[in-house]
Amino acid sequence: MAPIIQVENISKTYRIGKVDVPALRGASFTVERGEFVSIVGPSGSGKSTLFYIMGGLTRATSGRVLIDGDDFALMSDAQRTEMRKRKIGFVFQKFNLLPTLSARGNIEIAREIAGHNGVDGEFLDKVTQMLGIAGRLDHRPSEMSGGEQQRVALARALVNHPAIVLADEPTGNLDSRNSEIVLKMLRDANRQFNQTVLMITHNPEAATIGDRIIHMRDGLVVSAAEDPQWTLGK
Repeated sequence: MAPIIQVENISKTYRIGKVDVPALRGASFTVERGEFVSIVGPSGSGKSTLFYIMGGLTRATSGRVLIDGDDFALMSDAQRTEMRKRKIGFVFQKFNLLPTLSARGNIEIAREIAGHNGVDGEFLDKVTQMLGIAGRLDHRPSEMSGGEQQRVALARALVNHPAIVLADEPTGNLDSRNSEIVLKMLRDANRQFNQTVLMITHNPEAATIGDRIIHMRDGLVVSAAEDPQWTLGK
């Protein structure tokens, strides 16, 4: 079976004034179905640019990304949007919760955007119980801690049963205790629902939660380590 994510010689160059600034310089790797992969690198390494390209949120300058065999580069904007709705869940550093909606509303709106009729109540109960927010669903973001808000964001990413979860610095705004909780829950979701997880992080300790770590520097994949040992919280 082909890898669920194939990144092939991806380059991305931004034009700033009269200067071309390369963010990616020919990055290549694959991610297998059900795998948890961490991508780690310092600021400016290109990892966030790669995240947005893999999520179909921006286009590469050259190279291609295949998601379950489909090439983003060959899709129209509408087709890329449909692909995101069907196959990809996103978790962002800044939560991106709607302040006027309850936690439940923030989760359920992902179903509406994806065009689903109603919510799979049994699955929603399972996810919110696993994430420890079942008792907080009627609260608005302003009434929740940062850790709780990120768990709501994670539930929103999972509620449509996506094949792939892309997480960009999911613990970047959290203290060490809540970081550990969110990472464990992301790992639990990967194992329980067999979802492929690709996590972007600048934190080498957080990266060890994955099955494999891909290191980036200066827009390139420079190394990959398998079976890392999780050190956070020890």
